[in-house]
Amino acid sequence: MGFFNKLFGSKNDYPEINPSSPVVNRLEKFKDHIETLSDEAKQPLEVVPGDDRAFVFIGKPPKKFGIAWIEDGQINNLKTLVERDNVEPPKVQAMADRLRQIYENYQQTDRFKAHVGKCDVVVTPSDKFRKEVREAIAQVTH
Repeated sequence: MGFFNKLFGSKNDYPEINPSSPVVNRLEKFKDHIETLSDEAKQPLEVVPGDDRAFVFIGKPPKKFGIAWIEDGQINNLKTLVERDNVEPPKVQAMADRLRQIYENYQQTDRFKAHVGKCDVVVTPSDKFRKEVREAIAQVTH
């Protein structure tokens, strides 16, 4: 199947991130958590890194995806919103729908491939994208 994906172009082939990019340092801060997510999810990861947190799209956004965010040394996700923070499932679903819309709005944003620890990820170093994702999650968590 991978051969046909490459042959017919359904798998994106992003350029390697520049090793001297400040984004590489941001990724390095979250390396252990990204590796954990990669081991647990066993699906493609797309990381939107910041200085104090990183957002990770899991799977194949915008159609079928999960999201996790690494903040204060912890991995959070939609499940933690419901179980730990007692967020009502309809609010979580509304947030997921909003995140899908945000992702679709930024599909043309530059993306790169990077090797973080022992895993390969896609990196989207867009401050605007990260800000909108952060705001969508903050509306539900605060």
